[in-house]
Amino acid sequence: MNICVIPGDGIGPEVMAVATDALRRLAPDLTLVEAEAGWGVFQRTGTALPETTLAIAREATAILFGAVASPSYPVPGYRSPIVELRRTLDLYANIRPTTGPGVDLVIVRENTEDLYSGRERLEDDGNTAIAERVITRNASARIVRTACELARTRQTTGHPGKVTIVHKANVLRVSDGLFRTVAFEIAADYPELSFEERLVDVAAMQLAAQPQRFDVIVTTNLFGDILSDIACIHGGGLGVAASSNLGQDRALFEPVHGAAPDIAGRGIANPTAALNCVVMLLDWLNRPQAADHLRRAIAAVATAGICTPDVGGEATTREVADAILEQLTIQP
Repeated sequence: MNICVIPGDGIGPEVMAVATDALRRLAPDLTLVEAEAGWGVFQRTGTALPETTLAIAREATAILFGAVASPSYPVPGYRSPIVELRRTLDLYANIRPTTGPGVDLVIVRENTEDLYSGRERLEDDGNTAIAERVITRNASARIVRTACELARTRQTTGHPGKVTIVHKANVLRVSDGLFRTVAFEIAADYPELSFEERLVDVAAMQLAAQPQRFDVIVTTNLFGDILSDIACIHGGGLGVAASSNLGQDRALFEPVHGAAPDIAGRGIANPTAALNCVVMLLDWLNRPQAADHLRRAIAAVATAGICTPDVGGEATTREVADAILEQLTIQP
């Protein structure tokens, strides 16, 4: 079974090195195949996602993705490799859990369309920029169904089985209007669940102030991107937040933190998010014992106060990694 590992840019290679060390220890039967993508690759080769990388990703059972830097200005020929992987491999569901004191919620984000569809252009001699927002019935239906199935599964472990549908249909009446309509059509198939709706600005405020009121949130691509970053504050911040990108028969796991170029190479990057990606990967591969072993190792090291500066500690990336790997030597 092959796992494609894409370290990427910035702190991506640093945290992925820790993640792959843990994965090799917990699942030595897996074959890890490294591939390249990102801004550095684009500058060197003219493409951010080489065809060789895409071929490896297509053949792999799952992908571990580090981080990529992306320019904040137009660059001819550049396309975000993570967005391209999600679209090309049809990894339509982005799942981002947040757990913390009194908080246990999941944001389910549509992953293939919306304003991330890449339909942008300049008009009026470059004085007007236009982006097209794409919302389809099919993508809306399958992401809401994914959220409902997740809520139903969580309900069996004591969660309330509540789905919050987030949109801005009072302003975006056509695009979010379609999303909202489809969401409630799907909701009718799940009478055992409860449903509510929130405008995205209200949802953001409540998520920041009262996260415990939420169970499963389902929304469109851009809104989900923003809301999940708000949510991760309650779970320890970006340095520990992980996400899965799920399709029909494959998955990609990535830390939420991005390339963090300001700390790249300094040896202080927090590897916890990348390690949590390994936890999610092992769960997805139906290896719950290995996943739980790593989960408990991460928790034990955090409890011991061995942590990087972003979460108030003084440890280096390597010190955190070594402490967690040492915990993994203890039999579960």
